Amino acid sequence: MPQQPLHVILAKPRGFCAGVRRAIEIVERAIERDDGTVHVRHEIVHNHYVVDRLRAKGAVFVQELAEVPDGATTIFSAHGVPRSVEDEARTRGLPVIDATCPLVAKVHLHTRRYARMGRAIVLIGHAGHAEVDGIIGQVDAPVHLVSTVDDVARLPLPSDSRVSYVTQTTLSVEDTRAVIAALTARFDDLIGPQLSDICYATQNRQNAVRGLARVSDLLIVVGAANSSNSNRLREIGEEMGVPSYLVDDGESIDPAWLKGATTVGITAGASAPDDLVDSVIAAIGRWRTITVSQRDGVEENLEFNLPPELRPTPPAATVLA
Repeated sequence: MPQQPLHVILAKPRGFCAGVRRAIEIVERAIERDDGTVHVRHEIVHNHYVVDRLRAKGAVFVQELAEVPDGATTIFSAHGVPRSVEDEARTRGLPVIDATCPLVAKVHLHTRRYARMGRAIVLIGHAGHAEVDGIIGQVDAPVHLVSTVDDVARLPLPSDSRVSYVTQTTLSVEDTRAVIAALTARFDDLIGPQLSDICYATQNRQNAVRGLARVSDLLIVVGAANSSNSNRLREIGEEMGVPSYLVDDGESIDPAWLKGATTVGITAGASAPDDLVDSVIAAIGRWRTITVSQRDGVEENLEFNLPPELRPTPPAATVLA
């Protein structure tokens, strides 16, 4: 008996956010400008497909600045870097292009301001994430990292401490709400950034995947295993009772997942390009007859400026005689 056609529904928004697009364009323009190789500290974004594509164009990815030759153009990743890395690059005289996402840079500003105020700093985030390492390294003062309400209870700070908090940008309002509430309940003097400072793209993609999960038998998230926001999208699907899988591309799809499904939802993390989503759709289409549609969702029009050294040179003004 022939199987029922499978309806594939795409989330909106999905995939690249403005910070990721900016970071990738920075590397591409730097390669073109320098007519050759540039060095990038860590993955420019958390997606090996993107990294491999940039490597093929000439980018060299390194773990530490010691691997960068003297005088070579050096790019800091979208996740930001500790101040010690900035100081090392300055001491060596390396020509640096900073691809830190402007929203991450805003967290750096908040963190430094709170440190100057002499407040205890609490960072809501995940240990070991590149963005978290960069935020912690922005100040000489201790930064207390918390991920859960239980972590708040274990903070070695008296309740009358002057406390401030900042958040990893790849967490949403929903991800942080309970932890912020626990901080508010525990400390009498607590300040933090506006919730609107949390990454718009993270929130939009999580809202979209919640709506998608409500109409899907199966959820597929396209993104890298080391991508915090991609993993969270998969977790949200699971929390809503929908079998959910994180995949690199179409080659990662197991046809057994499709058994009994009539509707498959597909989304992508903020560092996953659209052609990987296309490869997932193509893979599913090899096993089932499919129809494809996209849910209505937020239209993201935000764009971040490139660093001044990579902006196009405006045409010279015409002088009239």
